[in-house]
Amino acid sequence: MEAEPAMTPLDPRQIKVLRVRLLIATLALTGVAVLICLGPLRATPIPFGVLPATVALLGLLACLILPGRRYRAWGYREEEEELHVRRGLLLRVQTAVPFARVQHIDLAQGPIERRYGLARLILHTAGTRGASIPLPGLAREEAEAMRDRIRAKIREDLG
Repeated sequence: MEAEPAMTPLDPRQIKVLRVRLLIATLALTGVAVLICLGPLRATPIPFGVLPATVALLGLLACLILPGRRYRAWGYREEEEELHVRRGLLLRVQTAVPFARVQHIDLAQGPIERRYGLARLILHTAGTRGASIPLPGLAREEAEAMRDRIRAKIREDLG
């Protein structure tokens, strides 16, 4: 069995982006837990802070553990004719995107990604299933350079 060529990891700042996103989700869920304690659980013998504290503690624990694991699950390899993307913790997905099938390319940045200088490269391909392949956690400059290289290869194939 032949060994798989090495994949390029995402930019390490992606771990911070994942942590901030998970922290925001934790804060929102903790707020919901407080509202539940003020409403439906008010008449129960459960002390007021138990549910919100549990949600907050589990969320903070997840903020410490999950971002690093999700970061390590992603990787990519740019070849002459295609881009390979690997992702997924439980369900591992490996996608090969032939440049000849790329219809258009997007660069996307949310506010957290902008704060850390990162971007997502999104390749839109012909077809319906899996027609958009995102590659998050790229330095903005690298995402732009990769977009330009892929566009140049597409133009070569057309011309």
